[in-house]
Amino acid sequence: MAMKPGRKYTSGTDIHYFMNEVAERGILVTHDATTTGVGEAMDDANAVVQIPTGTGDGEPAGILVNDVVNLDLTRQHINWHKDEVQLGGKVTVATHGWLVTDQIATGITPKAGDPLYFVADGLLTNAAGSPQVGKFLSGLDSDSYAKVEVNVPM
Repeated sequence: MAMKPGRKYTSGTDIHYFMNEVAERGILVTHDATTTGVGEAMDDANAVVQIPTGTGDGEPAGILVNDVVNLDLTRQHINWHKDEVQLGGKVTVATHGWLVTDQIATGITPKAGDPLYFVADGLLTNAAGSPQVGKFLSGLDSDSYAKVEVNVPM
């Protein structure tokens, strides 16, 4: 589980992106600069977000809210109760609001008020090196989850 149920981002989500990589919810995703998604089209398959491979890998899009899975859909179905999305499908990205995630870079000990940045694999950190995407609203709990506020400029 990469996110706990406590969250509030209802007015700060973006639903027009597709994702072509398997990913776990709670990570930060970036815009894929190699694709040509343009305009307002909600079904433009070229509007893609990706898992960053480093801090300079694309502009931040927001925090991924769905698990992206690669299932053989002839043998099993998507688990809608887990909010899974099939590889290549549309994903929800939280751009403004707060959530509780365990997708925190190892070796850091954030505290409430620390700025929120990201590193490779979309993990969150309080160490500068990427554009700031929000702030920590808590430190790590006993399960290594932290409450974070995401505020990605549109």
